[in-house]
Amino acid sequence: METSVPGRAETRLQAKILTRLRDAGPQSRIQLSEHFEVSRTTIGAELGRLTALKLVEEIGPAASRGGRRSTVIDLAGRVRFVGIVIGATSVSAAVTDGRLRVLAFERTQCDVRQGPEPVLELAMEQSRALLQKLGVDKPMGVGVGVPGPVDFFRGIPVSPPIMPGWDGYPVRDVIGGRFDCPVLLDNDVNVMALGEQHAGSASTAENFLYVKVGSGIGCGIVAKGELYRGMDGCAGDIGHIPVTGSDEICACGNTGCLEASFGGDALARQALAVARSGRSPLLKEFLERDGTLTAAQVGEAVAAGDAASVQMVRDGGRRVGEVLAGLVSFFNPSLIVLGGGLTQLGHILLAEIRGAIYRRSLPLATRNLPIAMSDLGPQAGVIGAARLVSEEVYGFSR
Repeated sequence: METSVPGRAETRLQAKILTRLRDAGPQSRIQLSEHFEVSRTTIGAELGRLTALKLVEEIGPAASRGGRRSTVIDLAGRVRFVGIVIGATSVSAAVTDGRLRVLAFERTQCDVRQGPEPVLELAMEQSRALLQKLGVDKPMGVGVGVPGPVDFFRGIPVSPPIMPGWDGYPVRDVIGGRFDCPVLLDNDVNVMALGEQHAGSASTAENFLYVKVGSGIGCGIVAKGELYRGMDGCAGDIGHIPVTGSDEICACGNTGCLEASFGGDALARQALAVARSGRSPLLKEFLERDGTLTAAQVGEAVAAGDAASVQMVRDGGRRVGEVLAGLVSFFNPSLIVLGGGLTQLGHILLAEIRGAIYRRSLPLATRNLPIAMSDLGPQAGVIGAARLVSEEVYGFSR
């Protein structure tokens, strides 16, 4: 077991060096000196202290630029973070290195409606097993995402519609007590956006939207390179924007919400109605075989060319696209990334969302607007959760 845990940055320049190594990879002493516009003596002193803190290490000589060769510096190999994402129907955990590369990952089916104690116990045991597999006794930090509104500063969920029993539960403190390290809690869509920003298709975008279309629907907003949470942490809660032509009752208590018309649960309910009405022989067959229907089975029916299933996906994609068209007109992003379980419905969903955005938004806002599927899939959230807590660990707040 790795029982010796690295320390933390002691100066702002040290914090900047750690973040630079995390985001840009190994750097020579000369590169660091030039990037931060400080003397090589200053860089050398700060690197010496970071080495003593077991946060960085030398990995070899740099390429020759004439004269004495510089040394290449990287984050220490023992730096480890844990990222946890609790979804409506699953729990994902990963262990990353200091540059947030996933070293071990596991995803387990779990219903968030079981309540905080059993779900968090599963998440912590899952994380502990991955750490032990890698021979790590203790992580430097744990980042956590949950599928509902969060008080970021207190580390608790706040009135989450699909998480009964979680309101005000001290998620951050419970996990921190188990791992004895810094823990940060955020909304799951926010950490997915951070993951895409760090290692996905949004890595070069300064202003983008990450849209999760799954059991719930939400949006992570990154503006000028920074995650935007809003005053109370609920920015991007687009699943509860009302849509035309829907009178479905939402888990939040209102009617006509986007999430109630095309979240994963909504799609399963619609499929059940279609199967019982006889409009889809294939869905009826699935229902008779399994006794229930899921969004994944709608995806199977779409792949098989089932007309009723294709229409459900098109209708839902159009509604999502119409909401996003409003966001495009308001925010003018340079990129939209789509993620979440329902993106597995494939090209039909993406095409319908794109079509609605391009039809309903001004040409100036969409002429240079890519709309793409996530590069990272289910690992976006755990990478983003690890990045979230790395900001705390690598940062300097004194």
